Amino acid sequence: MSRRMKNVSAVVRAMGLGCMVLLSGSAVDATEVRLRIMETTDLHMNLLSYDYYQDKTTDQYGLARTISLIKAARAEAPNSLLFDNGDLLQGNPMGDYVAKVKPLKDGETHPAYMVMNQIGYDAANIGNHDFNFGLDFLRRSLKGAKFPYVNANVYLDDKDRDTEQAKHAFTPYVLLDRQLVDAQGKRHSIKVGIIGFAPPQIMQWDKTNLEGKVIARDVAETAKKYVPLMRARGAQLVIAIPHAGFEKMPTGRLSENAVGALTEIPGVDAVLFGHAHAEFPGSAFAEHPKVNLERGTINGVAAVMPGRWGDHLGVIDFTLDETGGKWKVVDSKATIRPIFDKTTRQSVAAADPLVEQTLTEAQAGTLDYVRNKVAFSSAPIYSYFALVGDDPSVQVVANAQIAYVKRAMQGTDYEKYPVLSAAAPFKTGGRQGWDYYTDIPAGPLAIKNVADLYVYPNSLKAMLLTGAEVQEWIEMSAGQFNQIDPKGAAQQTLLNDTFRSYNFDTLDGVGYEFDVTQPARYDGNGKLVAPNAHRVTKLQFEGKPVQPDDKFLVATNNYRAFGGGNFPGLNASKVVLEAPEENRQVLIEYLRMMDTLSANKQVNPSADGNWRIAPVPGVRLTFLSASTAQRYLANHPQIHLIKDNGDGSALYELTP
Repeated sequence: MSRRMKNVSAVVRAMGLGCMVLLSGSAVDATEVRLRIMETTDLHMNLLSYDYYQDKTTDQYGLARTISLIKAARAEAPNSLLFDNGDLLQGNPMGDYVAKVKPLKDGETHPAYMVMNQIGYDAANIGNHDFNFGLDFLRRSLKGAKFPYVNANVYLDDKDRDTEQAKHAFTPYVLLDRQLVDAQGKRHSIKVGIIGFAPPQIMQWDKTNLEGKVIARDVAETAKKYVPLMRARGAQLVIAIPHAGFEKMPTGRLSENAVGALTEIPGVDAVLFGHAHAEFPGSAFAEHPKVNLERGTINGVAAVMPGRWGDHLGVIDFTLDETGGKWKVVDSKATIRPIFDKTTRQSVAAADPLVEQTLTEAQAGTLDYVRNKVAFSSAPIYSYFALVGDDPSVQVVANAQIAYVKRAMQGTDYEKYPVLSAAAPFKTGGRQGWDYYTDIPAGPLAIKNVADLYVYPNSLKAMLLTGAEVQEWIEMSAGQFNQIDPKGAAQQTLLNDTFRSYNFDTLDGVGYEFDVTQPARYDGNGKLVAPNAHRVTKLQFEGKPVQPDDKFLVATNNYRAFGGGNFPGLNASKVVLEAPEENRQVLIEYLRMMDTLSANKQVNPSADGNWRIAPVPGVRLTFLSASTAQRYLANHPQIHLIKDNGDGSALYELTP
C-alpha cells in the first residue's frame, strides 16, 4: 500500500473512531429511566379478604392480597408510584360500621388509612361512593390519610359558583417531586402532576348530601383548564385519575364516563380509571375505537383499570427520556395483575398479615355488628334467578318499602294513592364473578344478611307518578333482555350482559309480562331508540289494565329518584316523600316487625310472581348463572340446567 493510501486509511479510521466517540457520548447523554405506576380502585372497604355476607374468608378479593402484588411489583422496578382511584370508604359492613354504628370521631384514623398509610400511597382520588355518608364524614376521614387527595371538578356551592373565582371543595391537583434512579444508579429529579375527577352525577346520586354545598363540573372541560396549568407550573409527567368508565361511543358534556375524552387532551400522559368495576386492558374493550390492548393504550395514551375490590393491581410501565433536560415518554405498557386465577380457580396472591394485624379492633366490631339477629326466615333467600323471574331477594325489599310508605302517608293527601315499590337485584354474578349472588339459608337473619340483600346506603324516597310513567319505568328495565327472534335459532341468549342489573327495577304492586321479541324501547343510557316498541304487556293493577292517567306512589331509593340510571321521567320534581331512614334500615325494621307479628315467629320471603317473561314458541331461552344455583332448581320448575361450564357458571334454560 502506498504512503498516500495509508494516510487516507488512517484518516478514515480516525474519523470512524471519532464518530464512535461522538455516538458513544450521545448514548451516555441520552438518559432513559423506567418508572412504574400502580393503581388500586373501587376497593369499597374490602381491606381484608373477608366475605361479610357469608361470614367467611375469601381468596378472590381484598386489599390484603393486593398488597402482595404491590410488594412484588415494587421489587421488580427501581422507581414506582402507587395511587388509589376512590370508592374506598363505602361498600361493605365495615364501611357501614365506621360510618354509622361506631362513627369515626375527629382525630381518629379511618381503618382504610390505618392500612394504606403503611403501604405508602403517593396520592388518591375521590370516587362517587365516597360521598355516600356525607361531606362531613368524608372530610373527617380524609384527614387520616398521610398522602394527598385530589379532585378538580367539585366546587363549593357559593355565590361564585359560576365564575372563575369559584372555590374548589378539595385540592384539584398536586405536583409530586420525586427522585428516579437510572440503570447506572444515577438519580434524576422529576415533577409528576396528579389530577383527579369524580362523576358529575354525584349531584343526582347524593342530592340529599350535596345539594347546596357543592357543585360538580364537566370532567373534560376541567381537565382542559388544569392540565396546561400543571405543565406551566413544572409538571413533567401528568397522570389523570378519573373515577369514570370508558364508553365505546363518544360522550357528551357532563358525561359519567369521560375516559375517552380525557385521553384526547394534550399533556395527559396516563389515565388511571375505575368506577365501572371492569378490567382494562381486557377483551371486553376489544371493539372500542382507538384502543391498543397489547400496549394498554386509548388514543395512544397509557391507561389501566384494575377491576374492583382489590381483585387486580393496575400497572403502567413507562420508559422516560431526559435528553436535553426535558422528560418525555419514550414507551409505555399497561397491564393488570390478578390476585385470583379464574381459569384454575386458584389464588395467586397470599393475604399480607399487615391488614389483619392492623384491623383487629375494627374487624371484631364489624363482626359483632353483622352477626346481630334481626329475624328468622322460613326459606332460603337467593338471587341466582332474579333476572329471569320474580325473586324472593327482591320481593322482601319491595314489601318493606311498600309497608313503610303506606305508614308514612297515613293522614296525608297522598294516602288515597296505591303504593308500588321499585327494587332491583344487586348481586347477580356477571362481571362481578360467579360467586357474587345473595344466598342466605333458611334460619336466623342477621344484619349481614340484610346488608347482603341491600348493599348500598341509599335512603328511601317515594314518587307520585302516572300509569304512563310507571309503564316507561318498566320499559327501561326491559333493556335487561336481548331481543329474541321467533324465527331465528332454536336456542337464543336471553340476558343482555351489558345491562347493569342494579338498573333492572321490577315494580311490585302491579302485574305485567315482558315480550322479548320486541326491541328494547330504551338503550342502557335511557335514550329512546325504538319509539314504536313496547316490551311491557298486560300491565295491570288489581286485575284491571293500568290507564295512562292513573296515579301511583312508587317507593324507591334516592339514586333512582334523583335521576340515577337515566330512567325516563324520573327526577327530583316527582318526589313526594324523603324518608330519613336508609332503605336497609327500612328492611331491618320490616323484618323485625314481621318476625314479631307472624304466628310462628318466622318471615316468609317467597315471591308473589307479579311479573314474567312471555314464552317465545319454538325458541329455547338460555341464560348464565352460578353453577351453585343448581341446588335450588327443584323450587323452579320453569328453569332447567343445560350445562355446567366448570368455571363456576352454568347454562340454564327458561321455559315460561
